[in-house]
Amino acid sequence: MQRETKQREAIRLVFERHEAPLLPAEVLRLARRRARSLSLATVYRTLNALAREKVLRLVALPGEAPRYELAGKRHHHHFVCRRCRKVFEVHACAGSIRRMVPKGFVMDGHEITLYGACWGCLTQNSRRKTTTANSKLAGAGWHFAK
Repeated sequence: MQRETKQREAIRLVFERHEAPLLPAEVLRLARRRARSLSLATVYRTLNALAREKVLRLVALPGEAPRYELAGKRHHHHFVCRRCRKVFEVHACAGSIRRMVPKGFVMDGHEITLYGACWGCLTQNSRRKTTTANSKLAGAGWHFAK
């Protein structure tokens, strides 16, 4: 186990405060709030060390760069927003998945990744459409309360 440095503590705190799996660059941005001199190389070294110590676990999503999350969480899956590329935890599972295993095979785990648009992107897009529509109507003499 490595000694607890200010940088290591800042990185650990990032994961304690953020539920979603994070990219190393996201960890750097968030951890720099507590450890200004933190470098990306230090983040990578610390993430690898914390993964070896089983404090963090690697999250491999198809077509995505590796992310990390706290180890020891209950079984869960992930949702990837195709618009903003953020990843969210999904605390549900298709319970009957074992029935999909071919006869004579033994399943020892599974990963399910859901894709679509997150709430933030949907509401941002909705606001943008409403603002554009209201601007066009306002130009035609219509006015809306904010």
